[in-house]
Amino acid sequence: MACGSCGTTENGVPKGCKSNGNCGTGTCGSGSNKLAVFDWLSNMTLPSGQEKFNIFEVRFKNGRKHFYKNPDNLPVTMGDIVAVEGNPGHDIGTVSLAGELVKVQMKKRKITADSEDVKKIYRKASQRDIDIWQQARAKEEETQRRGREILGRLGLQMKLSDVEYQGDGNKATFYYTADARVDFRQLIRDLASAFSIRVEMKQVGARQEAARLGGVGSCGRELCCSTWLTDFRKVTTSAARYQQLSLNPLKLAGQCGKLKCCLNFELDTYLDALKSFPKQDVVLKTEKGDAVFVKMDIFKNHLWYTYKEERFKWFRLTLDQVLEIIDFNKNNEKSATLEEYEADVVIPEKVDFEDAVGQDSLTRFDAPKTSKRKRNNRNRNRKKPVAVNANSNNKPKPTQKQNPNQKRKPQAKKQGNQQNKPNQKPKQNPQKKAKVNPNQKPKTQPNQKPKPKSQGQNQGNANQPKGEVKKINKPRRNNRNRKNNKPNNDNNTEKK
Repeated sequence: MACGSCGTTENGVPKGCKSNGNCGTGTCGSGSNKLAVFDWLSNMTLPSGQEKFNIFEVRFKNGRKHFYKNPDNLPVTMGDIVAVEGNPGHDIGTVSLAGELVKVQMKKRKITADSEDVKKIYRKASQRDIDIWQQARAKEEETQRRGREILGRLGLQMKLSDVEYQGDGNKATFYYTADARVDFRQLIRDLASAFSIRVEMKQVGARQEAARLGGVGSCGRELCCSTWLTDFRKVTTSAARYQQLSLNPLKLAGQCGKLKCCLNFELDTYLDALKSFPKQDVVLKTEKGDAVFVKMDIFKNHLWYTYKEERFKWFRLTLDQVLEIIDFNKNNEKSATLEEYEADVVIPEKVDFEDAVGQDSLTRFDAPKTSKRKRNNRNRNRKKPVAVNANSNNKPKPTQKQNPNQKRKPQAKKQGNQQNKPNQKPKQNPQKKAKVNPNQKPKTQPNQKPKPKSQGQNQGNANQPKGEVKKINKPRRNNRNRKNNKPNNDNNTEKK
């Protein structure tokens, strides 16, 4: 229900009251105007000869409402600020409902038209009445703070939750909560002398306190007790048991510290669904042994049972299977094992995402992606031992580590290979000339005698194990030297 001025613009900002989410007219039931009622009969005319109902509903702070007569037939409509009869003096409130719907609200609260609770409307509030009312409302926060200091000094086991001033500023009502009976006679005297007003103490419950203060529940909406719920029914833990909820007080308790009122909302639906289920204390007798109840899924009609002697394994059964086993047991017959029944249960596969319109999965960013750089490094590391074996010409691995400061001399190695194989002809074509590497020493011809330095070097290398001169830790340098030592058969050669 909402008023006619709650339309929104393209940006989502309300058009009428410009209060950005909270209704400023007092008919939407949001924001500070709690428990508002929409008058859906306001545009309808009464039958001829019938007078308008002369009792109005007036709203005060935090949704407190009372019914007042209009004996002087003042032109009062919804939203008007009126001065009504108080005890003592007068109070200031806002007319929240008028017309035939007031009869429905009075019948709901069991209040008759001639009751003593129905008081009078004095007049429409003047500007002076409104100024005094606003000044009194401005003192409520400071009064509550000082009242709590007085409570702490007296050491009373009670909690001061809210303070409400009367419209004329001569009286203040202190709302408190307490677990046990409290003697607050000394407190009233101290409060009256501190603020020079008439003091009234009123005890409220935890749910009424939450309704007066308001707030946002765990569902993300305003509290039901502060927006639309008026009758607070008793909520027990059996309501959570029937709905198969875990008895966790942190999740089941609301802001008032009591069980959430919304546990009663769906309780009737669960009770209707449980009528076809067997009792949880029924024991199933099978050929393997007795089985006891573990848990159930009411709306899927699935139940879980386990053997008394083997409780580590749970078996999922359907409601029809369980009722069949119970029928066998009533005829003093034992049914088949739970394993056979569980094998017949068909569990539909749950589809998380269907690509019906060519969209990507919503969970496509959950899986971490591997970097291409890491993948290339991993492939390069796998190829390292293959490259070393190719350079060593299938020679055995060295038994000793090479000195890192010793320089490799590919010329000596080449000469050593030529001496070991004198009959082998070089692969180089004599008519073609190879490229000259400035960092490489000139190569010796196969018929040329080696120098004495090279002979000594070859003799020294002969004493060392083969393959010692290879640097296994630096395969990239070995590959470069290997490429430079190979003859080049290209046609584009350079002259020495």
